[in-house]
Amino acid sequence: MYARSSTIHAQPGKIDAGIAYFRDDVMPALQQLEGFVGASLIVERDTGRCIVTASYASPEARQANADTVKPLRARAASIMGAESVDVAEWEIAGMHRDHYTGEGACVRTTWLRLDPGDVNRLVDVWKLAVLPALEQLEGFCSASLMVDRAEGRAVGTATFDSRATLEASRPSTDKIRAGAAKEARAEVVDVVEHELAFAHLHAPEMA
Repeated sequence: MYARSSTIHAQPGKIDAGIAYFRDDVMPALQQLEGFVGASLIVERDTGRCIVTASYASPEARQANADTVKPLRARAASIMGAESVDVAEWEIAGMHRDHYTGEGACVRTTWLRLDPGDVNRLVDVWKLAVLPALEQLEGFCSASLMVDRAEGRAVGTATFDSRATLEASRPSTDKIRAGAAKEARAEVVDVVEHELAFAHLHAPEMA
């Protein structure tokens, strides 16, 4: 499974308009693309950072649809008052869902940098240590790991039922993150908490 993420640096007051555009226009258009699997949207209302992630069955399908997606991305950026959009491509290296999310779910994303030769090590650490530890936390819904093997980058997500359970998990996830980063020889670049605005990534179980 493969993905493309678009980080839109929106004006906070225009986020809801962007969510509506994504729901009403972007998703129906994406669903017509061959090889498209699903998409999600997470938003950070205080800063305006919003991330759209679309999943594809193969890197060929992702590439074939690149030109079709560009105007949708540009329109979303315009609606949300964004001056820039950062686009990245990923391999989905791990995916686990305990249960589906409901209204009010929130996501913690962890951005990592590491030597490209250590990516497989990171994937093993995520599957053998991080995921079992996350499953023990109250309100845990799902987790994913995406990697860029060539650039030595990765992003892990953990989704919780509510803002309250996300916040309550901070001490535990801080400890999990520190231990995993050390074991995988990875540097934690950023940790961000988001509202899950749209959850239809539909990637299969990969844990």
